Amino acid sequence: MPDEPRILPTVTTPRDLRRLKPAQLDALAAEIRDFLVTEVSKTGGHLGPNLGVVELTIALHRVFSSPTDRLVFDTGHQAYVHKLLTGRQDFSRLRGRGGLSGYPSRAESDHDVVENSHASAALSWADGIARANQVAGLRDRHVVAVVGDGALTGGMAWEALNNISSGQDRRLVVVVNDNGRSYSPTIGGLAQQLDTLRTTQSYERVLALGKATLQRGGPPGRFAYDALHGLKKGLKDVARPQGLFEDLGIKYVGPVDGHDRVMVEHALRRAKAFDGPVIVHVITEKGRGYTPAEEDVADRFHAVGKIHPETGLPVAPSRFGWTAVFADEIVAIARQRSDVVGVTAAMLHPVGLAPMAEEFPDRVFDVGIAEQHAVTSAAGMAFAGLHPVIGLYATFLGRGFDQLLMDVGLHKAGVTFVLDRAGLTGEDGASHNGMWDIAMTSIVPGLRLAAPRDETTLREELREAVAVDDAPTVLRYPKGALPEALPAVQRVGGAYGPDVLARHAGDGGARVLVVGVGAFAACAVEVGERLAQHGIGGTVVDPRWVLPVGSELLELAQGHDLVVTVEDGLVTGGAGSHLRDALAAAGTHVPVQSHGIPRTYLEHASRAELVAELGLRPADVAREAASAVAHLTGATEPATIDR
Repeated sequence: MPDEPRILPTVTTPRDLRRLKPAQLDALAAEIRDFLVTEVSKTGGHLGPNLGVVELTIALHRVFSSPTDRLVFDTGHQAYVHKLLTGRQDFSRLRGRGGLSGYPSRAESDHDVVENSHASAALSWADGIARANQVAGLRDRHVVAVVGDGALTGGMAWEALNNISSGQDRRLVVVVNDNGRSYSPTIGGLAQQLDTLRTTQSYERVLALGKATLQRGGPPGRFAYDALHGLKKGLKDVARPQGLFEDLGIKYVGPVDGHDRVMVEHALRRAKAFDGPVIVHVITEKGRGYTPAEEDVADRFHAVGKIHPETGLPVAPSRFGWTAVFADEIVAIARQRSDVVGVTAAMLHPVGLAPMAEEFPDRVFDVGIAEQHAVTSAAGMAFAGLHPVIGLYATFLGRGFDQLLMDVGLHKAGVTFVLDRAGLTGEDGASHNGMWDIAMTSIVPGLRLAAPRDETTLREELREAVAVDDAPTVLRYPKGALPEALPAVQRVGGAYGPDVLARHAGDGGARVLVVGVGAFAACAVEVGERLAQHGIGGTVVDPRWVLPVGSELLELAQGHDLVVTVEDGLVTGGAGSHLRDALAAAGTHVPVQSHGIPRTYLEHASRAELVAELGLRPADVAREAASAVAHLTGATEPATIDR
């Protein structure tokens, strides 16, 4: 018997879904899961979340009419299925230069609204769009926000719900995609309430009865669904977390098995018919249909690199990375200091606090996707005698910046921020590049920021950071594997002073101080070597503590004719900018040539591609430095430095 023709290639717009028969829709769901496992295993990406929303996304596009009806995903990494159903089926360069983004993208499709990889924001977007529809008199349009239960732990989501509840005539549907996880199991009071509803045996019996009723056929399910709803109402005294929403004035529908497409469609149609805000509670399983993901308790398949699709194992095992070093060192510190505690915002494993939580479960606090609360809570802990260490991705620090400035900084609280994935992260795109932190934190009076260059300096600077009890400290490091060790030639000054990495004798001309910040210290060493090969001498230094600019670094700069800085943060307001300002304030007029990231949003591409595009390769920096030296010395031709 010949193979059945594939259905997915025939679906180029959501309208195509409405012509498919039930058996074809089931086959389509299976095809999509096969496609995701096959394609994402080649490129890497968010596999688990998308395997869990296949039936839900099909149902959304059958009930609502995108892009007239607007679908907003929170977070956007669960939108791969949405991309497939809206005509984007070339995943060969997913998250790569010229390929599809790993998140919704207006540049790709009219079906996309917001590149929202920062959680808990979709409800505010949806509320705003629904308000605009109301003002414009567009009564035939709906707005649908698909929100993970993890995202509902964020305060912004509850601010939005508070406002959504006031708009009883706005056509807004909130789909709570409840899989009990964000990066890690969802925590907090809301999670406990949802878990009660998810696991109560009475509700499980109701769901089973409803499914059986629907499967018996008859009229297209309205009576069956109404019967199911009536049974559910009778159980409110047993378990009624829906009261949490209904007390806000938001109608609640659910719980619904998110992998039963028929039931999901019935729930969504019922919500659509209601002339006001509705919450549809959908129970899903992250990694659904892919055995390695279903059997994995550590959620390794939330986001994967290149993997073997049959086993889920990495194609190339990861090298020991920055996060692992932090994880090891913070446990060692915690053993020695009972006042040190860990704080994370729903990212216990990704930021490396899980080992500390295992050994000291009463000293690590996961507050959910609530960075603002995390930071101010840490300020309170510091006031009460603890030293909190907050682990965040660098891109998420902005979500708690007001609290850093006014609660931690103003009160001189001894709180350490450990920023993972600082600088260029690449494939996850504009919202995930952790490039803003140096410029942002530099305006906080008294704050100290360190950027380790290798394993040794990470361990060293973490200990130096937690020794500060009268000001916030920040430790930033990039994504990925550790570089080779870069031993210092000399430590200048005391414990917080810079490291000299190399000295080069020149031809007696201009001397260049090359300053490499953090992960770009190795680049700076190569820049110094390239300049030396062309007779341009100087010194290569790692400032270690970037903010504030230390007096030792200023003294080093005064002994040179040109300072060249290279960093993977913003040029404007970055380390080089602050060094230039400090030199000027000290009355030292040494020119500073800064290399870093311009103040712009970077499209998704590999880190190496971005480094090349931004002119941050050693040859690029050395060439610019040689040109500046030629200008300073009056040479007719700068040194020719090859790539």
